[in-house]
Amino acid sequence: MGDGGHGERAFVSGGSGFVGSAVIRRLQAEGFHVRALMREGSPRAGFDPAGVEIVTGDLRDAGAVRAAMQGATCAFHVAADYRLWVPDPATMIAINVEGTRHVMQAALAAGVRRIVHTSSVATLALSHSGGLSDESRPVAEADAIGLYKKTKLQAERLVEAMVAEEGLPAVIVNPSTPVGPCDVKPTPTGRIIIEAASGRMPAYVETGLNLVHVDDVAAGHLAALRHGRIGERYVLGGENVSLRDMLGAIATIVGRPAPRIALPRRLIYPLALAAEAFAGLTGRTPFVTRDGLRMARHRMFFSSAKAERELGYRARPHADGLADAIAWFRGAGMLR
Repeated sequence: MGDGGHGERAFVSGGSGFVGSAVIRRLQAEGFHVRALMREGSPRAGFDPAGVEIVTGDLRDAGAVRAAMQGATCAFHVAADYRLWVPDPATMIAINVEGTRHVMQAALAAGVRRIVHTSSVATLALSHSGGLSDESRPVAEADAIGLYKKTKLQAERLVEAMVAEEGLPAVIVNPSTPVGPCDVKPTPTGRIIIEAASGRMPAYVETGLNLVHVDDVAAGHLAALRHGRIGERYVLGGENVSLRDMLGAIATIVGRPAPRIALPRRLIYPLALAAEAFAGLTGRTPFVTRDGLRMARHRMFFSSAKAERELGYRARPHADGLADAIAWFRGAGMLR
């Protein structure tokens, strides 16, 4: 597959989302014709809609997905229901698992040359010794914390099975924790950035995560299209940082004092329980959840060495992503 996108017709699911819109921006910059499947009323703020053929439809509708895929030469399945708490689990299962099945079946039927499936580092087992996890450590479904991780794991296994059994030309990418511009909803990490930048996070729990600029994740998707091996998965990550250091970087960017109090997780569990109960009444996503606290027990540190080696993948410093996220949230009126 050539390095330019001219003549390539790329199908994208999830183009209104944080990562999906970044993938579309990258495709547009490289001369691809983009066809994006989006639900009615989905935001279009993350890319220039003038250069995108938008098809209205839902991932849960196999016929709509098949129709939108027609004529595509390559595809990116980026859509996912990314929430750490859901009032109705059936919705997340339908989108993350059955939606993936519909996209992969449509890609086979359309004869695309390659499809990049956006999975997550949520499908990889963490190192309990504090080391770096990578593609060689798949998580067992019994150990996947929360519905989001379980459904992303099921979707990834589905893609792997279709590669092995049906010749699906898929490459899997596993982004870590993207940050940066156009986080419209925002994502759970985006909410932390907004709260911290607003001075509403005076304390933190001891944990760690891998932060990556969303535009580097998008570039990694195109690198996977061009250089990824079918059936393989690639971590698209950035820098491993403690939550304390992340909040400190945000404080430096906005000129606020950094939080200094580390709270034991056991003190926050009752708050998470109450927040989830309140969310059950209001339907509004709780800021803190029990699943989030369970995940925070381990440092979520990853290595992108395989993607660097095989795809030529590179990521910029995490502070650049935080600065771009804060600037965008401010411009969007989400940060005062």
